[in-house]
Amino acid sequence: QVQLVESGGGSVQAGGSLRLSCAVSGRTFASYSVGWFRQVPGKEREFVAAISWPDLITIYIDSVKGRFTISRDNAKNTSYLQMNSLKPEDTAVYYCNTAPGSVRSIKRMKPSTDFASWGQGTQVTVSS
Repeated sequence: QVQLVESGGGSVQAGGSLRLSCAVSGRTFASYSVGWFRQVPGKEREFVAAISWPDLITIYIDSVKGRFTISRDNAKNTSYLQMNSLKPEDTAVYYCNTAPGSVRSIKRMKPSTDFASWGQGTQVTVSS
């Protein structure tokens, strides 16, 4: 079974930066697209960004375009989410997950039902 461990969260002021990491084990990392998601209390988990392999196609939601950058290091079975120019509305618990297929496929998946498991997430808090 896949295991996902997110890290790198913290508390920053608006305009600051954080780099999140997602370590994946239990599956052939290079065979899957990787997605990042976030959730705030009382709301559904939402898609944020994804990256494919081997073509490294990326996709982002509009609110983070130009500020967030997703990447992956297959040698380390790890994905990263570099978050710059952070805003208070970016405050959330951030999660990662993997899925076969394209980045558009993982974006269409429903977080509450279409993934077998999730990691514990990492909290990002942005103050104004």
